[in-house]
Amino acid sequence: MKQVIGAVTLVVPDYDQAIAFYTQKLGFDLIEDTRNSDEKRWVLVAPPGSKETRLLLARADGEDQQAAIGNQTGGRVFLFLNTDDFDRDHQAMQDAGVTFLEAPRTEPYGKVAVFQDPFGN
Repeated sequence: MKQVIGAVTLVVPDYDQAIAFYTQKLGFDLIEDTRNSDEKRWVLVAPPGSKETRLLLARADGEDQQAAIGNQTGGRVFLFLNTDDFDRDHQAMQDAGVTFLEAPRTEPYGKVAVFQDPFGN
C-alpha cells in the first residue's frame, strides 16, 4: 500500500493575495483554482517539481478561522521547504521581497532560514 499527504490546508485572509505571494514571491506553481461557490474556491499551489503534496490555500470563514491566520501551528514553523540549491533559492526569495526572520544557519539536518508570508505564517 502507498499513501501520501495530498494537501495541507493554510488558512489565509484572501485567495488572490495568497496566490500572488506563493506564486510570485516563492515561485510555487498554481496547480488549481476552482470556484466552488460565490465565496469558496479550491486553490492548490506547490513548489516546482513537487509531485505529491500541495498547499491548499483556504480563505478564512468566520472569526475562529480568522483568528488562526498566522498562528496555525501555535508559533512553530509551519512548512519545511526542501530545495536542491539553498543559496540560489534563498537569494531569489530575498530578491522577491520575502521577509526572513533570521539569517541562514547550518543545522545537523541542513541549511535553514525561516521566512514569513504576509499573513504571519
